[in-house]
Amino acid sequence: MEVLCARILERHRDSIRVQKTHLAVPNLTRIIGATLTLSNKHGFHATTLRQLAEASGLSMGGLYTYFDSKPTLLSMILGEVAETAAEVLNSPPANVKQDARKHLHWIIATHIRMSEAMQPWFVFCFMEAKSFPAAERQRAIEMEVMTEKIIADVLRQGVASGVFAIDQITLTASLIKPLLQDWYVKRWKYRRRGTSIEAYINAVGSFIDAAVAGRARPSRVATTSRAKSRQTGASMAAGRTRQ
Repeated sequence: MEVLCARILERHRDSIRVQKTHLAVPNLTRIIGATLTLSNKHGFHATTLRQLAEASGLSMGGLYTYFDSKPTLLSMILGEVAETAAEVLNSPPANVKQDARKHLHWIIATHIRMSEAMQPWFVFCFMEAKSFPAAERQRAIEMEVMTEKIIADVLRQGVASGVFAIDQITLTASLIKPLLQDWYVKRWKYRRRGTSIEAYINAVGSFIDAAVAGRARPSRVATTSRAKSRQTGASMAAGRTRQ
């Protein structure tokens, strides 16, 4: 939380009136933390600045030294989630960039781990998007499209190299995205089942592997069918030899 709030401070120094980092970051942490908590309970639209002041321990005047309105506060939160997601997902290690399957698995694991670390932020963006003002709602949509495009680009690379066999790349990317979202949106479900983050990452990776596998990773059914065909052919040849 403090790291993300420090980033918010750097991006909004022109509008935030408290310039000293050692004062501004702790207060931003309290403000953002209170915003996410209250929004989870009441919804961002229904949360008042008076409630936010009480929950953060700051005065109303204190809040206004960091933002001038709720839409500005909303923009700060959305901007941080969008910037962080873009920076992280667009920075794969060099050793996975040339291998589409490794790259796809890296995206799956990285996105899920990032949403685990930023769970209140991601839930806020997902759950509140429908009530955002038009500009912020469009920004939330663009975040979703950005993630799908990153996935689609890797799928396209895999199809070109024969690692993946996919007819509709964009649609496939849009089907993968909800699997990543389910971890943070329905965290309670996996906690109740005792599903660890590692187990979830592995399950999603295996599921997607089976769905997109190309000629480089033949399915088990196809492999078994070919093996049976070879056995049948060998038996027939042996029978003709005996005759």
